[in-house]
Amino acid sequence: MKTDPGISKDVNIPKIEPQKNRWRTIGILLFLVVIVSFFAYRLEIVLGKTPSLDKTFTPVTQAAPQEVGDYDILGYAINKEEATRLLETEAGRKQLSRENGAFAVTEETLKLGRDAFYSDTFGNEIFQTDVVGALNGPINLVTVGQAIAKLGGKHTTNLQIPINEDVTIGGRTFKAGTLLNTGLDVPANSVVPLGMRASFTKGKLRFGITCALCHATVDDKTGRILEGAPNNDVNTGLVLAFATNSAAMFRQTDVNPTQFPLREHSYINADGAESRLPDAKALEDAVDAKLLTWPPGNFDSTGTLVNNPSQIPSSYTFDAWPYGWSGHSAIGWFHGLTTLNSNVHATNSDGTNGADGSQALLGIDKETYLGVILQNAANPDFRLPEGAKPSEFFDKIDPTPGEPAINEVIRMPGYPKGSPFMLDGLMASSPGLPVGEQLNGMSAWQNTLAPPPIQVSDVTSLEKGAAVFTRAGCIECHSGRYFTNHDVIAQNEIGTQPSRAPTLAAFANNFTTPQTYPNSISVPLPPNPPVLEVPTDITPLKAQQLAFAINNPAGGYKVPSLIGLYLTAPYLHDGGVAASASALKQDEQDGHFVVANPEQIGMAGTLMQNILPNPEASLRVLVDRNLREATVAANQAHPDLKKSNVDGSGHAYWVDTKAGFTTEEQTDLIQFLLSLDDQPEVLPSSR
Repeated sequence: MKTDPGISKDVNIPKIEPQKNRWRTIGILLFLVVIVSFFAYRLEIVLGKTPSLDKTFTPVTQAAPQEVGDYDILGYAINKEEATRLLETEAGRKQLSRENGAFAVTEETLKLGRDAFYSDTFGNEIFQTDVVGALNGPINLVTVGQAIAKLGGKHTTNLQIPINEDVTIGGRTFKAGTLLNTGLDVPANSVVPLGMRASFTKGKLRFGITCALCHATVDDKTGRILEGAPNNDVNTGLVLAFATNSAAMFRQTDVNPTQFPLREHSYINADGAESRLPDAKALEDAVDAKLLTWPPGNFDSTGTLVNNPSQIPSSYTFDAWPYGWSGHSAIGWFHGLTTLNSNVHATNSDGTNGADGSQALLGIDKETYLGVILQNAANPDFRLPEGAKPSEFFDKIDPTPGEPAINEVIRMPGYPKGSPFMLDGLMASSPGLPVGEQLNGMSAWQNTLAPPPIQVSDVTSLEKGAAVFTRAGCIECHSGRYFTNHDVIAQNEIGTQPSRAPTLAAFANNFTTPQTYPNSISVPLPPNPPVLEVPTDITPLKAQQLAFAINNPAGGYKVPSLIGLYLTAPYLHDGGVAASASALKQDEQDGHFVVANPEQIGMAGTLMQNILPNPEASLRVLVDRNLREATVAANQAHPDLKKSNVDGSGHAYWVDTKAGFTTEEQTDLIQFLLSLDDQPEVLPSSR
């Protein structure tokens, strides 16, 4: 039974007092600017660190059963009891050694993982600031400072950044005085948003991003941090579009630079001849226009020239493998979770890591690829000079000499080919630490996360809902304690929006045998380090193949866990299944739910209008075919959602009148689904 009243009640965590002096924040920022200007290259200041536990819900949440004393051997989980037995013999100690690829879950590695989740950027602040220009446009130090100062020390779940002059971005005009809804969360008394890391280094301000930007959020009522919950309204597309060199993120959209007219900027191409780069302004405008179509709460992590933003998932990861919407992260440490974590700091945050594979993946040669990224770099020191060979210029300005990207990464064996273990052949890993240490620490820590407890008022309704869950067949796929059978379902079977499922096929065309280095080796790698084979038998072969559209060009989508549904609306991989709290009403005559406010259904009527989806209403849309039909129509009528491939279609498994269920049974099912927290009050009976 729940003894804790849960997320909506006072749980006796120390109260976070708001800052009374509303100018304190901007004063701090101005002070730092003055100090940096004075000391210039001799000072380094970092803002944005790991929050204390008493500012989160974690102390009152029952952790998932990843515990100290467990081990992971390249995807094979060894629990504490078995590990204790193995450590009693020489053979067992060898099996659990770092030389064999074993990673021990300890208090120290869990702390490292939590710190990395909140604080490690792997150096992406350089790409985001010096190349992309994330603070060089209308969103800049001044406007961010104004927005944070206006909070007066209070928290927010949507930092509204002012536009101080008329500006046109991606063909859209934003008037002076407009407040941009960024969806960035700012904890009380913080001078930077959650998941952003500000650093003053050598006299320059840079902003980088961490996992917490998308996978942690501030509870609007209490101001406490929900660790692992998705930030379902963070507007990454808008923030990137307002950068001065968004074109550096072109591969996250469907804008192909080779299809643009060539202009004045000369460079030496892959054949050694002088050539011209695409029109920088036209390319920038086109990429901006596509980024502005992304719905809040979505991000495109495919990087294959398809405009495919997908819903940000939660980090309630225990026993929820394979990872990624298609299940593409399925092998290696922590059953693919380490692979997913690396992808965040590779393809997603640093475009330069794709240079060596750009020809095979995108059909764009390395010199053109780097030239496009660097021709309009925000920092003149990173801007490609006229007539230069991009790869040679990059080697001169690369902050990580000897490695093929700006971020802190290491080449996997077989690079520049990738593998199902590291899709682009690169692993995020910082100097001075063992191979994959931060990533594995994050994986271990994420596997302890769970949604906070919620108050249950009607256990009988939950029991009825669990019975409906079984009778409707939901349990066939969403089985087990964490409500997934770990399968990948072919898109042409599940029927959901088809655009994303096959987009990783291009990566598979450049795969080699998955290998890694043992985590007994530290970075930078020594000459000729030992190599370990990454086991591929921990996930069924058919599921692995569907994730990359192998043997089925339609590809597939994984069966997600249902833990924490009350925090993860909207639903489905594209986030198209959504409704506001006032979107539906119960018909007075027959008791069925109908659309009351057609302007607030679907992604079109919720997050695209800065309205948060209501979990209960959104789940009703998920299981009721009539409501879903109206929702899909609303999404498909929205021009931005058409361009970003979001419609909320498919997953046609209904619990409605036509399927033989009453409205009361539908409601019981929804209440059951919303109750799946850290320790669900009711679990369904298996058939």
